[in-house]
Amino acid sequence: MALNPFEMATKQLENAAAKLKLDKGILKVLSQPERALEVSVPVVMDDGRIEVFSGYRVQYSSVRGPCKGGIRYHQDVTIDEVKALAAWMTWKCAVVNIPYGGGKGGIKVDPFKMSEAEIRRMTRRFTVMILPLIGPEKDIPAPDVNTGPATMDWMMDTVSMFKGYCAPGVVTGKSIELGGSLGRKEATGRGVMICTLELLKRLKKEPEKTTVAVQGYGNVGSISATLLAEQGCKIMGVSDVSTGFYNPNGLNIKEINKYVETSKNRLLKGYNAKGAEEITNEQLLTLDVDVLVPAALEGVITEKIARKIKAKIISEGANGPTTPDADKILLENGVIVIPDILANAGGVVCSYFEWVQDLQSFFWDEDEVNRRLENVMSKSFNEVWSFAKEKKVDMRNGAMMLAVQKVATALQKRGIFP
Repeated sequence: MALNPFEMATKQLENAAAKLKLDKGILKVLSQPERALEVSVPVVMDDGRIEVFSGYRVQYSSVRGPCKGGIRYHQDVTIDEVKALAAWMTWKCAVVNIPYGGGKGGIKVDPFKMSEAEIRRMTRRFTVMILPLIGPEKDIPAPDVNTGPATMDWMMDTVSMFKGYCAPGVVTGKSIELGGSLGRKEATGRGVMICTLELLKRLKKEPEKTTVAVQGYGNVGSISATLLAEQGCKIMGVSDVSTGFYNPNGLNIKEINKYVETSKNRLLKGYNAKGAEEITNEQLLTLDVDVLVPAALEGVITEKIARKIKAKIISEGANGPTTPDADKILLENGVIVIPDILANAGGVVCSYFEWVQDLQSFFWDEDEVNRRLENVMSKSFNEVWSFAKEKKVDMRNGAMMLAVQKVATALQKRGIFP
C-alpha cells in the first residue's frame, strides 16, 4: 500500500526534529497545517449537465511570511496530499531563505477529459471558493501539475473582478503580459540544473562526462533535460506518463522538445528516432546513469525501486518523489540525493521575484532574473552542503534540519498567540 503523503512529510519532520532536539511543543505546532479548506466546485459542462469537483487549499505555516504554493489539477488529489505539499513548501521557502510560508491547493479532476472552457469555468469558481484565504499579503497561489500561466491568468482576473481593481500580486506564474516574470517558466528546471552542477563540482566530475536520465517530461523535466544538455551532459533517457525512451549514445533533446510541442497533450507517445529504444517508467528510474532526475509525482522511488537504482546522484525535480524507506536504502548504497526542497526550489524563488516585481510595478530583464536565481540557488546549496557536513548527515536531513530550524526559530521569536 502506498504511503500516505502527509504521513511521509510528518516522518521527515519528526526525523529532523529529533536530530535538532527540537522542543516538543514547537514540534506539535509544526506538525499540523494552520488552515485546511475543502470546497465543492460546481461546473456547468459544455453539454449543460452539472459536475461537482472537490477542491482544497491548505496554509501550512505563515510564521516566516505569506503562504506560497501551487494549485494542481489531478484525478488523484487528496487533502492529505495537499497538506504534505504545503508542508514541503514551508521547508522549501525556508531552505532558500525567502520570506514565505508554505501553502498548496488542488482540485480532484482529470483536466484531460475537459474542454478549455470547462477548465476556465472550474478555475474561476474554485478561485471564488478560496477567495477568503488568498491575497498578495496572505497566500499566493502558483501553477503546479496540469496548471500553467492560463490558469493563473484566470485566477488573477477573477480576484480582480471581485476587488474592483487589477491585482497581479495575488498569484505568480502568470503570462508575461499580465505581470508574470521573465524566466519563471524555466526557473524550476534551471534550479535543478544549478544544484546538479554544484554537486558535480564538489565531486570533481565534469558535466561533459556525466550521463543523465529524466523521469517526467513536463515543464520541470523537459527544462532540466534541456539545460543539463546545454551544459554538456548526455541525456540517455526521458519518460512521461505515456512512455519513455533510452539511447546509450544520448537522446536528441532539441528534437524531442520540438516533437512534444505539437504532440497530443504534449506527451512523448509517438516519438520515433533512430537509436531511441522505448522503455517503461520503472526502467527509466533504474537506468545505468550518473544522475537521475525524478520530475513527475511524489512517491515514485519506493523501497523496491531504490534497490535497483544505479545512479549515484538523484536530483529531485518533483516534490516528494522518494519515500522515507527508499531514502534509507539509497543512503546505504552511497547515493547522494539533492532533496526536493532544495533541488526544485528555483520555481518558488522566481515566484518570489515575480511577486516582488508585481508589488513594486517594476520589472527586471531575463538576465537579471537568472543571475539573481543562480545567486540564491548556489548560496542555498552551499549552506545545505556545509550544514550537512557539519552535522554529519546526508543532504536530505541537512536541508530539512536547516529549514525546520529556521521556521522553529521564527516561531519561538514570535511566541504563541495570545
